[in-house]
Amino acid sequence: MPAKTLQVEVAVPDGLVLDGPAVSVQLPLATGYLGVLPGHAPLLAELGTGVLTLTSEGNSEQHLAIDGGAAEILPDRVRVLADKAESAQDVDRERARQALERANSRLQLQSLEIDVERAQRALRRARARLAVAGHS
Repeated sequence: MPAKTLQVEVAVPDGLVLDGPAVSVQLPLATGYLGVLPGHAPLLAELGTGVLTLTSEGNSEQHLAIDGGAAEILPDRVRVLADKAESAQDVDRERARQALERANSRLQLQSLEIDVERAQRALRRARARLAVAGHS
């Protein structure tokens, strides 16, 4: 019988950001979101840009803005090695809002000089940061 919780570890190059139990985790993968429950089949996955949501017993949630990296999913553990991870209290809302506006403006220009992929990634990153900040 699978465990009732998962041990979730989120690390960035500077160190550990989060380490604790969860009843479920939702991860932003490069191909879309993945929900993980205890007993999940082992999996290695590339992270994308978005919001990681960790749900604890009692349905309390923690949110992190994630930007790239990899995840190892085991039946009783989720290890996230993120390029960047920010909690709500770490997000500078004004800076994130300005980044969102800049990315939107660049995408609307439709100029040959604009790196569309880079602007779209900046847009996703700013949206994730603002979504996490909204959960505080």
